[in-house]
Amino acid sequence: MANRVKENGEKIALVLKAWEDLRPTKSFAGMTLQQFSTKIKPSLDTRAQIDSLNNQLISLADQRDDADVVSMQQVNLVVAAVKGDVTEGENSDVYEAMGYVRKSERSTGKTNKTKPQPAAAKP
Repeated sequence: MANRVKENGEKIALVLKAWEDLRPTKSFAGMTLQQFSTKIKPSLDTRAQIDSLNNQLISLADQRDDADVVSMQQVNLVVAAVKGDVTEGENSDVYEAMGYVRKSERSTGKTNKTKPQPAAAKP
């Protein structure tokens, strides 16, 4: 569907431009260039509005990303402060509520893997 929408916009612009440039005073399909322009205006206006909104969305996403850099620095400072607080630390419920695993609940990382035994020779 998206390709068709893009193709439609390109086709509308192409027909309008050719008519404006090459035969601006001629009527086609019982319409003057001005009448045709009036009929296609809602399509062109809507496309322009969508383009504007897309640009605003891109700009807002960039603003959010820039703000997140500062926010994450502050988050890291707060988490470090919680870890370093003598009454809270890495075993506190507030540390866990912030999305971290309490130190007492972490696994050691040690595994008890056994070495594979060589297969017995068959007689």
